[in-house]
Amino acid sequence: MSTPRVKPLEKFITATSKCTLEGAAYGKCIAAEYQNVRKDMCAKEFMQLKNCYLAAAGRKR
Repeated sequence: MSTPRVKPLEKFITATSKCTLEGAAYGKCIAAEYQNVRKDMCAKEFMQLKNCYLAAAGRKR
């Protein structure tokens, strides 16, 4: 019996629900200076969110 295939949208929903703290931290960082956004302003928070999404989706970082 083969393993059922998980659709990309289902993976995204699962990852989103598991990464709420990281998402909140990134959003807070962006919102703090949303009128003056610059490249790499919230790079640390973004990478933490990205790594959480990848881990939740079962992909290596």
